[in-house]
Amino acid sequence: MITYETREESFKILQPKRKIRYEEILDRLMTGTKTAKEIAVELFELEIIPSTERNYTAPRLTELEKKGLVKVIDKKKCQYTGKTVALYEITAKGIEERYMKHIAKIY
Repeated sequence: MITYETREESFKILQPKRKIRYEEILDRLMTGTKTAKEIAVELFELEIIPSTERNYTAPRLTELEKKGLVKVIDKKKCQYTGKTVALYEITAKGIEERYMKHIAKIY
């Protein structure tokens, strides 16, 4: 029972951070298509995340893809690792979710 409660507490704490990370990723994709690593590098350079490790963005990209807010449009060779990786693009739904709903709340 205790582990369930501590897991639940951790989950509640992380939810707002996850939403913020979604917004940060969608913002990066507004400037064009990118890989998980490229997004991580940009977020690191903006001092949003502590390292360029793609694990800060890849799980969130998978979640955003399941929600229909981003999609994989191609693959390319990663300039950092040399591996073939997915190339992501924000969808129309992603743009609406990130920007249009925010505008609607203003009015």
